[in-house]
Amino acid sequence: MNPIYAAMPTTIFEAMSARAREAGAINLGQGFPEGPRPDRVIALAARALEERGNQYPPSPGLPELRASIARWYGRHQRLALDPGEVIVTSGATEALAASLLALIAPGDEVLLFAPLYDAYLPLVERAGGRAKVLRLALPSGRIDRAAFAAAISPRTRLVVFNDPHNPLGTRADPEDLAFLAEACTAHDLIAICDEVWEALVFDGGEHRSLMDVPGMRERTVKIGSAGKIFGLTGWKVGWMCAAPPLARVLAKAHQFLTFTTPPNLQWALAEALESEDAWVAAARAHHQASRDVLAEGLARIGLVPLASNATWFVSVDLAASGIARGDAAFCEAIIDHAGVAAIPVSAFYAEDPATHLVRFCFAKERATLETALARLGAALAVPGLLRD
Repeated sequence: MNPIYAAMPTTIFEAMSARAREAGAINLGQGFPEGPRPDRVIALAARALEERGNQYPPSPGLPELRASIARWYGRHQRLALDPGEVIVTSGATEALAASLLALIAPGDEVLLFAPLYDAYLPLVERAGGRAKVLRLALPSGRIDRAAFAAAISPRTRLVVFNDPHNPLGTRADPEDLAFLAEACTAHDLIAICDEVWEALVFDGGEHRSLMDVPGMRERTVKIGSAGKIFGLTGWKVGWMCAAPPLARVLAKAHQFLTFTTPPNLQWALAEALESEDAWVAAARAHHQASRDVLAEGLARIGLVPLASNATWFVSVDLAASGIARGDAAFCEAIIDHAGVAAIPVSAFYAEDPATHLVRFCFAKERATLETALARLGAALAVPGLLRD
């Protein structure tokens, strides 16, 4: 048994979802939506099982899907991508793994930002890299430029950048994008950009990829997710986009991980990315309204929500809400006493975590959100139950 894996904890998402199932709690922890449902996309996948091929598709992905992804980015982000610069993967986490395994040589340093998605650090370490974890300012998500500059050494090769940011729900400041581009070009760094929430930017905002910033076209790996765009998280279809010299190396790593992705899902998504822009826009508006329902409801019951400009998440500031206990203890307590599950943001830190933030998922039916708010409000009203 590999002692590294034996010592690893279960991910916080699986752990809290298991607790929610055991307790019969409403799960506002793990990020999967209850709706809206893209019925036409699902029907396309079902039909493809009967009418299209069911054998191995090409390892980099069906040509039709790679072309559709390239055109989707051309329409929505004004990126000029060739289909040959797109590699289809079995989920965005596989894209992250393939990127890190392909681009890290043993001993290379990789810059990460905390709070960070929990897969980043173990993937860097299993690829033989040495992670340097920098802290983003809270709650703004801004980069500490002095700390970033101080962390760069002759061994630094990569930076992993998540935008829009999970769990903070922030979008990268244009000045931070410019700073990262300048630093990457000055120090010959490659940026692996986790942009899976790019279609879930609210309040009329537009996502701008680091790949689009001058100097970054040839040194960026851009990772996306159909599961987030269409709310089909269980399909586990993602992709990585990069200039040809990088894409060739990424494809070689991918072929020894999952090799390929179910062809019926690829056929369906190839068509959906061409024809379902109106559905994506409507889903985004739906989620923005759900964000408002949850944020306003949390404030109404005495919790202080942080602004959320993207993703499916709103975080609550426990300290500002007058709650002294830490985030992990609060999340355990609300499962037991309110029947609601959330995620402690401390789980997104490798060390010295912030312990005053709790993340709630709002991608649920309105009735689910209202019931969760009522349960939380009732528990908060009991002296000493949650506010000690």
